[in-house]
Amino acid sequence: MSNHVRLIVSILLSLQFASCVGTKHTVQKRIAKHLSGPFYGKQFTGLLIIDAQNKDTLFKHNAQKYFIPASNTKIFTLYTALKLLPKNLPIIRYIEKRDTLYFEGMGNPVTLHPHFRDSTLVHFLRSKENVAFYPHNFHDVPLGPGWAWDDYQWYYSTERSGLPLYGNVLTVYGPKGTVHPTYFTDSIQWKEHPEYRLQQKNRFHIPPKVTDTLEIPFKTEIPTTRNLFEAALQKPVPIVDYFPRDDAKILYGTATDSVLVRMMLQSDNFLSEQLLIMASAVLSDSLNTHRAIDYMLEGPLQTLRQPPRWVDGSGLSRYNLFSPESMVHVLSQLYAEIPRERLFPYFPIGGKSGTLEDWYAGNPEPYVYAKTGSLGNNHNLSGYLLTQSGKTLIFSFMNNHFRSDSKEVKRKMQRILEFVRDSY
Repeated sequence: MSNHVRLIVSILLSLQFASCVGTKHTVQKRIAKHLSGPFYGKQFTGLLIIDAQNKDTLFKHNAQKYFIPASNTKIFTLYTALKLLPKNLPIIRYIEKRDTLYFEGMGNPVTLHPHFRDSTLVHFLRSKENVAFYPHNFHDVPLGPGWAWDDYQWYYSTERSGLPLYGNVLTVYGPKGTVHPTYFTDSIQWKEHPEYRLQQKNRFHIPPKVTDTLEIPFKTEIPTTRNLFEAALQKPVPIVDYFPRDDAKILYGTATDSVLVRMMLQSDNFLSEQLLIMASAVLSDSLNTHRAIDYMLEGPLQTLRQPPRWVDGSGLSRYNLFSPESMVHVLSQLYAEIPRERLFPYFPIGGKSGTLEDWYAGNPEPYVYAKTGSLGNNHNLSGYLLTQSGKTLIFSFMNNHFRSDSKEVKRKMQRILEFVRDSY
């Protein structure tokens, strides 16, 4: 290469670098001005945006501070599941002794679930003459720490358990219509009542004129699980206090990805909680959410610069505390470890699917693949952003403690992310 050509190349590279620096500076200045406005003065906001390829920071504001993440916690649950769970979800651990099959749950949430309708376990147990259920490997509590006690009757606060059936909910289809599981039919009163279910009992009140499908959590005591099994199998299912673990086998069922996609797109709290419980079942014989959390924080996530306070799988608890930087760290790990064509479909797509169906529409193609996280007075969004120049950015935009309408918070977030899409 001649000196003349080298000079031209050097000039072109310098101009390109100067252009990139100028664009970056313009974007930073515009976002900083927006966040310094009066609207954001009455709330707590954090934002981190990095380039997925070179990890260069485009914008950073309160990125190392802790926020209540709400359902952004599910990003950590997704990463845990991808690290620990096999291609197909484990259902039970079992062993056959003499003429009896002993089994214990592994946290699988889809057996007879109203959406998945998986009957793998039922068919398997029906094929055995005698079965016995060991329920004492679940070492957790039905409702997570920091969950609001008065949410017990709503689907988003469904109880956790070691061997869920029917998604741990009573499903009612239409006015005095089909009820699943039918085991609870005699426990239903068709009348108006302030509560769909009594707090401490499986006694349900269904409005006679209800037209929508209702999903009401039921209490998951051991006798209830046994009775549901006996009704489904049409044979006795005795409870045992001992599980002979030598040479135990595992029954597998539904594809893991199908549950992960629904968990992320629908922001399904129940599925996310059970995924962490299943992760703990892979690690040991004991089903406990914190076993999986501790493993991740002490292992794959030990390099987090702001170790989170992480207490559940769904983000339903206000005890959870995560920084935007931690969110971006995990999103970066996912981007590096999972092929893009598999990774992006886990996330709601702006203007198209899940919790982003009505927000962040493309121009014309989708540009946001991200997980929302909302609790009262809190709204967050973390994921991937595609710019018109062809760059892929990773971001976490967290808003806590606002008193304004959440739709206005979302509109302002959308305006910023659209500007980034069009300008960088």
